[in-house]
Amino acid sequence: MKHARIRLFAALFAAAPALLPAQVIPAEDFSRHSEVSEVAMSPDGRHVAMAVPTADGLETQLHIVPLDNSGKVQVLRFSKQQHVSDIVWTADDQVVVARAKVDPLETEPKSYGELLASNITGKDQEVLFAYIPDDGTKAGRRKDEGFASIVDRVDDKAGIALVDFTRWFTILDQKSPTTIFRVNTRTGERTQEEFHPYSASFAFDSHHKARVRVSWSEQTGAPILAYRPRPADDWKPVPAKVAGYSMQLLHVADDDDTALALISDKGEPAQLYRLSLANGTRERVAGRDDMDVAGVLYGGYRGAPFGVLFNAGKPSVQYLDPKSEWAGLHAGLMKAFPGQLVWLRSFSRDNRKVLFTTSGDRTPGAYYVFDRDSNQVQLINEAQPWIKSERLAPMTPVSFQTRDGLTLHGLYTAPAGAKGPLPMIVMPHGGPHGPYDAWGYNRDAQFLASRGYAVLQVNFRGSGGRGWAFEYSGYGEWGGKMMDDIADGVRWAIDNGRADASRICTYGASFGGYAALMNPIRYPELYRCAVGYVGVYDLPLMKKVGDPQRGRGNRNYLDRALGTDEAVMIANSPARNATKIKVPVMLVQGSADTRVPMDQFDAMVTGFRKAGVSVETMVVKGEGHGFYKPENRAELYRRLEAFLARNLGPGAGAAPATAK
Repeated sequence: MKHARIRLFAALFAAAPALLPAQVIPAEDFSRHSEVSEVAMSPDGRHVAMAVPTADGLETQLHIVPLDNSGKVQVLRFSKQQHVSDIVWTADDQVVVARAKVDPLETEPKSYGELLASNITGKDQEVLFAYIPDDGTKAGRRKDEGFASIVDRVDDKAGIALVDFTRWFTILDQKSPTTIFRVNTRTGERTQEEFHPYSASFAFDSHHKARVRVSWSEQTGAPILAYRPRPADDWKPVPAKVAGYSMQLLHVADDDDTALALISDKGEPAQLYRLSLANGTRERVAGRDDMDVAGVLYGGYRGAPFGVLFNAGKPSVQYLDPKSEWAGLHAGLMKAFPGQLVWLRSFSRDNRKVLFTTSGDRTPGAYYVFDRDSNQVQLINEAQPWIKSERLAPMTPVSFQTRDGLTLHGLYTAPAGAKGPLPMIVMPHGGPHGPYDAWGYNRDAQFLASRGYAVLQVNFRGSGGRGWAFEYSGYGEWGGKMMDDIADGVRWAIDNGRADASRICTYGASFGGYAALMNPIRYPELYRCAVGYVGVYDLPLMKKVGDPQRGRGNRNYLDRALGTDEAVMIANSPARNATKIKVPVMLVQGSADTRVPMDQFDAMVTGFRKAGVSVETMVVKGEGHGFYKPENRAELYRRLEAFLARNLGPGAGAAPATAK
C-alpha cells in the first residue's frame, strides 16, 4: 500500500478527468478488502493514524504517518490477528483504538468494546478496558465485563477522555448498567463520573459535564429522555415542549446553555433545533418533513454544526448559514470533487488543517488533508485505488407511489449508456428496521451492473432515514406491506421502461434474503429467479435460535417486529411455504453464522426437499453472516453471475454493449 509519501494536489480546485467507456471488471476487484478503513488526524495536525488491513485481511494494524513526510511510518500492532477501529487521539502523541471484529456485510471493522492506547512510537501500550482471563497463576489485569467506547475528550488535559462503559446483559439481573468514567489513557487510571442502572447514552457540554441522558423502554423500545437544565442540576425528565419523543444533543456552546439537538416530537423525521437548556425553549434551524437528518457537518476543532445532510432520497446538504466560514469551505470542496459527497472529519487544534473524506456512487472513497494556509490538498489514501470511477455505473435516486399512496424512495443502478428496459435484479436491504439504502458506492450493485443488469433497491416502510414512525410502520409487516412496497417498486420500474418484465430476479442478504424468497411467494408473476444470502426463512425459528432472540429486550423487539401470532409467522415464512416458490432458487450460507445460523438455511432446504424442488446451494465453511475472505466473495459473485445468466435468458448476463 502506498500511503502518503503523500501525493500533493497542485491546487484545491483542479479539473476532474473526463469519463471513459464502461469496462467489465473482474469479480476479484469487487471482492478485495479496502486498503484503509479509517483515518484520524492528531490535534497538532502533524500525523494521521490509519487503520490498515494486512494483505490477507486477518489483521488490521495502526499506521502513524507524518504529514510532512519526515521520519518513518510507525506500524502499531495490538495483538495477533486482531482488528482495530474507532481511532481517537487523546493527545498530540497518544492514540486510542478499539479492538474490532469484521462483519462481512459492513464496510468497516466494528468495535467489540475493548479499548487499547499507545503513544505514537508504539512503545507504551496500555489496555484501558477489556476482559483478560487468568492465565494459570497469573491473574488477568482487566476484568471489564462490558462494552467501552470513548464519548468525549478532555482537551485541556492531554491524554484524558470520558469513556462510556455498558455492562454486558446477564440472565441473573436482566440489566446492562452504564457508567461514565474519566480515564487517563496513558496510565489506565479511571474514576466514575456518571452511573445509570440501565443501558443509556450520555451527551456532554463544552466543559465535559453530562447534560442529556437517553435510555430505552424495555417493553416498547421508546427513548426515555432526561437532562440537566444547568450543569449543577439533578437529572430531570425532558419536558414535552423541548422534545416530545426523541432527542440527540449535538453541541453545547461555551455558555453551557445554548445547544443544538436533533429532535422528534411524534416520531416524525428529526429536525435540528437551537435550544436554551436552562429555559426549556427551542427554535427550529434546519430539517425536512419527509426524511431524517442523516449526518451533521461540524466546523472547526470541537466546533458547532454548520450544516446537515439528507440521503434517504436524493442526497442534499442544508447549511445553517451559507455565508459562514465552514459552509464556504465545504461548498468549495464539494465543487472541487463533483459528483461526490464531502465530509469534514477532523481538524487541527488551530483549525488550519482539515481531514476530509470524499465518496460517491462510483468511488468507494478517499481520505485527504486540506492545508488552509497553502490552499493545497494531500491525498492520504484511496479506500480501493484499483476501482476506477469511469468504469462504474451511475446510481440514480428514484421515488414512486405505493398502492396505498405512500411515497417511497429507492435507488436504480444501470450500466452507463444502456438503453431500453434491462434485465433487473431487485436487491432488498437487510435489517430491516433502521437500516436503509443510501446513494453511494455499493459493490453488489456495481458488480451486477458490470454484468449488464439494472439493480433496484427499495427503501420499503420499516426502513430507517424517515423518522421513527416510518420505521415502526413496518412492524408486523415483514410478509405484508413491506413485500407490497418492493413489488410496487418493481412495477414502477417496469411501467417506466427501466426493467424488462420478463427478466427480473431478486437477491438479498439477511432480511434481504428473507425478502428475496418471500416476494416471489407473494408475487410469483414478477420474478424469474431468487437468491437468498444468509437469509432468515423461518420466523418462528428466528425467535428460538440466533443473536436477535438473546436477552429480554431483544425478545420484546422480535415480538413487536414479527408479532406473536404463530399462524401469521408461519404464513410469512418462506421455509414453511416452499411449495409456493415456482422459480429457480440459489441459497448461500456461511457455516459459522451466529446471527442467522445454519438452522435457517437447513429449514429452507428441508422445505424445498419436502416440496420436491431442487435448489442450488453454496455453503462455505468458517464464514459467518456474509463472506469475509476475498476468494469466497469472488466465488459467490462468479456463481451468482452464472445463476443469473442461466435464468434470465440468453445475453442477460453479458456485459453491456458499451463495454470493451
